[in-house]
Amino acid sequence: MCDRSFPTSLAKLKNKPHEEREGSSPMTAINLPTDLTPFPDHTQLPESNGTFVFAKRAGGKNWQEHPQSILLTDSITPVLKQLHPDGQYCIGQDLGIYWRLTDPPERGAEAPDWFYVGNVPPLLDGITRRSYVFWREFIAPMIALEFVSGNGNEERDKTPWTGKFWIYEQVIRPAFYGIYE
Repeated sequence: MCDRSFPTSLAKLKNKPHEEREGSSPMTAINLPTDLTPFPDHTQLPESNGTFVFAKRAGGKNWQEHPQSILLTDSITPVLKQLHPDGQYCIGQDLGIYWRLTDPPERGAEAPDWFYVGNVPPLLDGITRRSYVFWREFIAPMIALEFVSGNGNEERDKTPWTGKFWIYEQVIRPAFYGIYE
């Protein structure tokens, strides 16, 4: 059902600083004035399909992906600790980035083999992230990497609304999208 009061409610909030709004807590990357949109958060979205994260779409996985992701994370962590002394960054490895609501929900996510997002907390309300929910956080990954399985066509697919490259380029929009062969 469409909430016809949404534009009116939004107009009332538009000219008030977030901190002055009733029931508002301080604004952060994950606590923006989005109380009007009841989209699910990371605890309400699937993190796997029963086997491992997004396994159905990962058919013929590259067996080196996991060690490569760990090596990359271990190598870049000292730099990230300098960039973010407060620890406010997230690294995802085969972690779903939810970008649209679909049925089933996993169809609205991409799970890069490795990604980095700065200026977001690694935990949400003390809970380890199950996914990165784009409509809740609004901050695009700085880097998203795919390790090629097969010939790389899947990672370069520019088909609107379904192709990995199209989704990264048009919707998720990381500053850098890398394809490692």
